[in-house]
Amino acid sequence: MNDLWELGEAYELFMGRWSRPIAQAFLRWLGAAENGRWLDVGCGTGALSELIGQWSQPQHVTGIDFAAGFIQYARQFHPEAIYDFRVGSALDLPVNDNWYDWVVSGLALNFFPEPQTAVNQMHRAAKPGGTVALYVWDYAGEMQMLRYFWDAATALDPQAAALDEGKRFPVCQPAPLAALFHAAGLVEVTVQPLEITAVFPHFDDYWHPFLGKNGPAPSYVAALTPTQQSSLAAQLQQQLPIQPDGTIPLTLRAWAVRGVKV
Repeated sequence: MNDLWELGEAYELFMGRWSRPIAQAFLRWLGAAENGRWLDVGCGTGALSELIGQWSQPQHVTGIDFAAGFIQYARQFHPEAIYDFRVGSALDLPVNDNWYDWVVSGLALNFFPEPQTAVNQMHRAAKPGGTVALYVWDYAGEMQMLRYFWDAATALDPQAAALDEGKRFPVCQPAPLAALFHAAGLVEVTVQPLEITAVFPHFDDYWHPFLGKNGPAPSYVAALTPTQQSSLAAQLQQQLPIQPDGTIPLTLRAWAVRGVKV
């Protein structure tokens, strides 16, 4: 099954609303200086780029993503002159060598076909002394929004285990992330957990975005029959930590890694 990544509005409802607070945690960790040149690799709908613009008063922000639908969305909602959103591959970034003060990527590395090539390209784009940094969801651990989903899906359909991001993306752990950065020639490599709490006001707020056909889990749901979808929803209602007032608080953890180009 292919992961569908094109629908900007569907992604915003599913993951975009949570990608902003985790991006804030990432930028706080970086502590970036103002007036820098930034490259956002796998920029998606522009959530991280938007916050860079708000928090760091950058000189310029270039956003690259392979999904034309995401780039169209980013251009529509972020028309300011500091932004330049382009369709392109993380494996062959359409940017100059040794140009950017900050080369970053948010929640995207595991979807690049060749993660090491992508990190090597990020290293190429950074200027000497510049910082390369990224973060990915802790799919196998405390990214509870998806962990509960795949555990429920696998309980009903053992074949769903093959689609579980926790198994598909072993790179999303501290040791593999650090190894990628060391192999690219980066120094002062550091890995850090980032955590936010997502509070869903009711079950439909949690479940409805999974019907949006955008990303691995929604793509899986889209392939189910209506009866199977109903069974999965019922299974989730049994497993999720739904509070007496109907809210669902979940921990969303990411792993962040940074290094410096010599």
